[in-house]
Amino acid sequence: MTIDAERLGRNLARLGFDTPKLSFAFYGRVSTEDNQDPESSRGWQLSLATNLIAPRGGVVVEQFFDVGHSRALPWQRRPEAKRLLAALRDKQRGFTAVVIGEPHRAFYGNQFGLTLPLFHHYSVQLWVPEVGGPIDPDNEAHDLVMSVFGGMSKGERNRIKVRVRTAMATQTLFEGRYLGGRPPYGYALKDLGPHPNPGKAAQGKQLHGLTPDPQSAPVVRRIFAMYLAGYGMFAIAEALTRDDIPCPSAYDRARNRHRSGIAWSKTAIRVILTNARYTGRQVWNKQRTDEVLLDVDDVALGHIAVMRWNNRDQWLVSKDIVYEPLIDQTDFDNAQQMLTRRARTATSPKRAHRSRHPYIFKSLVFCGVCERKMQGQHSHGVAYYRCRFPQEYALANRVDHPRNVILREETLINPLDTWLVGEFGPLQRRHTAAKILNQLTLGIPTAIPATPLGPTVTECDAKLDRYRAALDAGADPAVVAGWIAETQAERLRAEQHQQTATTAKAPDKASHLTENELLAIIDELGDLVTALRDADPEHKLEVYRNLGLHLTYDPQTQTVRASVDLAAHRWDSVCVRGGT
Repeated sequence: MTIDAERLGRNLARLGFDTPKLSFAFYGRVSTEDNQDPESSRGWQLSLATNLIAPRGGVVVEQFFDVGHSRALPWQRRPEAKRLLAALRDKQRGFTAVVIGEPHRAFYGNQFGLTLPLFHHYSVQLWVPEVGGPIDPDNEAHDLVMSVFGGMSKGERNRIKVRVRTAMATQTLFEGRYLGGRPPYGYALKDLGPHPNPGKAAQGKQLHGLTPDPQSAPVVRRIFAMYLAGYGMFAIAEALTRDDIPCPSAYDRARNRHRSGIAWSKTAIRVILTNARYTGRQVWNKQRTDEVLLDVDDVALGHIAVMRWNNRDQWLVSKDIVYEPLIDQTDFDNAQQMLTRRARTATSPKRAHRSRHPYIFKSLVFCGVCERKMQGQHSHGVAYYRCRFPQEYALANRVDHPRNVILREETLINPLDTWLVGEFGPLQRRHTAAKILNQLTLGIPTAIPATPLGPTVTECDAKLDRYRAALDAGADPAVVAGWIAETQAERLRAEQHQQTATTAKAPDKASHLTENELLAIIDELGDLVTALRDADPEHKLEVYRNLGLHLTYDPQTQTVRASVDLAAHRWDSVCVRGGT
């Protein structure tokens, strides 16, 4: 039976009893920390919520406020909203209702229709100012009002996107304005005076432009001169490395700490040769951001942003030369013609169409020499993983790396599955649980080695910015698109781990796991790994990723070190904190 707390309070007041206080949880959201003050936004949203519930005796006892997360993300992918949904399931929660001060900041599109049933299921009222109190799930007018606000929220976001893109296109074509981001190698930033926006100028912000960098600009000119003289990209990379000229990642170590910077690569040479900005013109719209479904089988999970390459006819180039060019337009055009002649295009009749092959250990195999991810390759119908570091980077750096490190996929499958089934099999599960408990109690690494947690959310965001800059500079879109998709998946995993770590910050929670709780988790994992033998390749990959599998191949000993991380995914899925 559901009790109407408001009606009960009025009846008690008529009888002379004190009106009981209604305890509320407040939820709000602010889009970005750069454009809005989170504390100010929290304040006015909380004020709207308080003004709604105070006359009814309501008091906010807990707050959930998301900062820097898009409204397009469903509640399950916003940290604070996800925490609120988890609190609804807790019978010991300290609130009986939830109040939202600004619904169009909380709900986007059809999110209201997907979220309200959860509140109704757990008998928690949802209050919003637009209906003057609690939402009635059976009231068509309430449902219509909230649906309208969801549509307005989506429309507002789309209008902002259109306005921003239109303004940037105009600034590129007619003003040639530098629109931000990392300056291309060979250039540095310089101030061009106060920002044209009076508000930003009052804050001391400056308009920026590009100016030749004294150290790297001559290198760019040398690259073009050598290429036009007939040198290949690898020969240019060899010459620059031999002359101890720092490659772009070595020249700017502060923003490239994730790269070794030991040598010039063919990719770096190609990016420079194809960058039209060296002609002194501003170029924009080389790539676009598409929103694709995170899971086609679960539309409620929403979309993820994917960077995709635009056709050349969609690029926007400033009409005038707006900064000092490093390369003459004629030389740049000649370089592009030479690249086109030398390229082996996909339309060439001599090149057979390559079908996509499934790789069971995609992005899970690492080279033990350089620690880079090994690439998948099919040869005569057999899947391999290879690392060809010397064929991508100049050999003048004298790196002690085999010319071609290669590992056959099928040699991994049976030993790995046998190991996993053995660790989580019926005969070994109790022993595995005992080992995990012992390791957690002692605070030392477990018998099943844990992989590094990988990059943080901040590091992933920085990598995405770098990849977008690389695309803007003319990098190979197919390669960079793969990097972006991989990094977005890493960011999602890092975000999930960050949420888990925040909830499980108390050090004693992991040590309080009982043997029965561990056995329940291992039973679930055991059923999972047992199904590996008959699983399709794409399903195997999904299982391995869920287990946090990490494979490192040592070509000298021809051995593979395998490790799993149960904390990254499976532990959280059964609502247990901690892990091995």
